[in-house]
Amino acid sequence: MSQPIRFYHRHAIREISDAPVTRTVLQYLREDARCTGTKEGCAEGDCGACTVVVGERDELGGVSFKAVNACIQFLPTLDGRALFTVEDLRQPDGSLHPVQQALVECHGSQCGFCTPGFVMSMWALYKKHGHEYGGTHCTVPTREEVSNALTGNLCRCTGYRPIVDAALRMFQLPAPAAPIDTAVLSRTLLSLERDATFRYEHAGQRFAAPRTVDALAQIKQEQPATRILAGSTDIGLWVTKQMRELGDIVYVGQLAELKTIETIDGWLRIGAGVTVEAAYAELARHYPELTEMWQRFASLPIRNAGTLGGNVANGSPIGDSMPGLIALGARVVLRGGEVERELPLEDLYLAYQKKDMAEHEFVVAVKVPTRTGVRANLRFRTYKISKRFDSDISAVCAAFSFIADGDVIREPRMAFGGMAATPKRAAHAESVLRDADWHEATAQAAMLALAKDYAPLSDMRATDEYRIEAAKNTLYRFWLETRPHDPLPKQALDVRAVEAACANAAA
Repeated sequence: MSQPIRFYHRHAIREISDAPVTRTVLQYLREDARCTGTKEGCAEGDCGACTVVVGERDELGGVSFKAVNACIQFLPTLDGRALFTVEDLRQPDGSLHPVQQALVECHGSQCGFCTPGFVMSMWALYKKHGHEYGGTHCTVPTREEVSNALTGNLCRCTGYRPIVDAALRMFQLPAPAAPIDTAVLSRTLLSLERDATFRYEHAGQRFAAPRTVDALAQIKQEQPATRILAGSTDIGLWVTKQMRELGDIVYVGQLAELKTIETIDGWLRIGAGVTVEAAYAELARHYPELTEMWQRFASLPIRNAGTLGGNVANGSPIGDSMPGLIALGARVVLRGGEVERELPLEDLYLAYQKKDMAEHEFVVAVKVPTRTGVRANLRFRTYKISKRFDSDISAVCAAFSFIADGDVIREPRMAFGGMAATPKRAAHAESVLRDADWHEATAQAAMLALAKDYAPLSDMRATDEYRIEAAKNTLYRFWLETRPHDPLPKQALDVRAVEAACANAAA
């Protein structure tokens, strides 16, 4: 039996019963709710013109607010949540919210098309730092933190400096006169929570959002062809760009069991439903070397919606999470029916878009070994080569690790994305490194061995020659950063750091 989609929007609970299952939140806003402040720029989650904020009850009974791309989120995923757009920021007396006022004062809007998206990303940052109510517990982000929060928003007029200035200025302005009452919102969302699987149907297509992993396993066992939907950061494009019919959908975004992170017996276990943003926050706590990859993984709205389990299950050869996880020795936990099994992450990928998963199986968790015991001497790095620093797809993604036994290499692991039909380890290069002394000649021999491991393709991002040379150069950089004697600090090799140092010296 189909149930209506229920969510909070524009100060009221909305119930939708007649929308297609794959109708996007952006389509609902512009065509149904007539909230046309939110714009469509790319329809693929790249430009940020459609950025909205979704509110969801957290485990403490509060509400978390996350900026996401409305253009690739399907309307039924809003069930039990709150939706906020630029229209919600106007104060009852007609005055502007501090976010909007700051943009006016700093001349942060030029043509204006992208401005509503920037406003919502800034508002999410504003709420994150506790300024909605003012008070003594507010914090102010750095300019770098502001830039990271705006990675999902593109300005076609190249007006980034005044926009960043506005994002800093908004914290200096008085708090809004009529802020959103989070306690009241939390109680409203609590009233919308469902105890059992939410089922919605339109024109013969079904959407199910189970509340337990057992219910998910039953759905997949009874109907193996049902498509699993998590963050919609890839599947959304199948609809908006390829016009594909998805068939029945089972949504895992309401499964609390898949959103847990815990450390057990030397393993960090990350549930498949944990967002990329939350997963990398925890991974970077154990492995600070992942911090830059965390910042450069797509954009914040994509990381807020996409899940680590979804990225792993997708298995794209240019997915940025897999090389680093494989280099760390991660394992993936699968479930089909009542049976749960696990295997090394690299063994999941058999060929292009082919995985060692039965149709009824799904990813439950990703397990990453912690930095304990001999792994305290782990040397680990990841590198991303792309045309743009922020929000871009890798031409080459590289990850290297080994355990240092004095000057000797133990248990070397290296993996690349963008170099083969799947995320793939470099077996020949690893064999060169295994139990060898870590010196420049060893690194150069391993660099040469990479040609035996990969025969990359040429495409719009890079030629095959560029890719193999870039792969070799990342390995050489790894040597420079981890060599036993006089290793070079990251800032000595990072182009952006060197440029900043030169600019400071010139000033």
